[in-house]
Amino acid sequence: MNYEQARFNMIEQQIRPWEVLDNQILSLLAVVKREDFVPLAHKALAFVDMEIPLTSDLQKNPGQCMLAPKVEARILQDLAVQKHEKVLEIGTGSGYMAALLAHRGQQVITIEIDSALAETARDNLQKAGIYNAEVRTGDGAAKLAQSVSGSDPLRGPFDVIVLSGSVVEVPPALLSLLKVGGRLSAIVGTEPVMRATLITRVAEDAWRTTQAWDTVAPQLLNFPEPSKFIF
Repeated sequence: MNYEQARFNMIEQQIRPWEVLDNQILSLLAVVKREDFVPLAHKALAFVDMEIPLTSDLQKNPGQCMLAPKVEARILQDLAVQKHEKVLEIGTGSGYMAALLAHRGQQVITIEIDSALAETARDNLQKAGIYNAEVRTGDGAAKLAQSVSGSDPLRGPFDVIVLSGSVVEVPPALLSLLKVGGRLSAIVGTEPVMRATLITRVAEDAWRTTQAWDTVAPQLLNFPEPSKFIF
């Protein structure tokens, strides 16, 4: 397989048409080798417009996948990460998004609930020569709850927060971890309707929310859902 040609086709045929036009993002996608973050069994699918499974037991772990390339690229463009910024990612997967974020920012802390995947991500990042991304094994939702209680295991605040998966709603506790001027990206909603949501903390007690595009992604584990009961 000609990986360079496949990478070029991915960028020109999938990502540009999805309104990802930032040349720095497009150049980064050409440099970071996506195929090195894909499980060996699915390497031929590295540049296909689809989610790629990261575990063999999809019934047990349906959310353990790489997001489609155009979704990752659009999130990265929306966030506009700067070189001095500290980033938190929840949902490491194979480490590919962490690698992209690490190229853009100063420091990345990324959390993965599956211990085997977390170890794989560490290996992938090391092989890619990326040393400013720290992979932590744990439940992102639980660590968030601990931060609210005052122990702050996440060592916030952050300039950028990325949820690499979907949530029914963005927990307020996550917003409290943003610096003023910080941005949070999440895919919010339930199937079949989800919106890519970008929340910016514009002041100490004020946030601005935009929802510019639609997509669908597997849910992150253990994040709370609003009650469906109406009294």
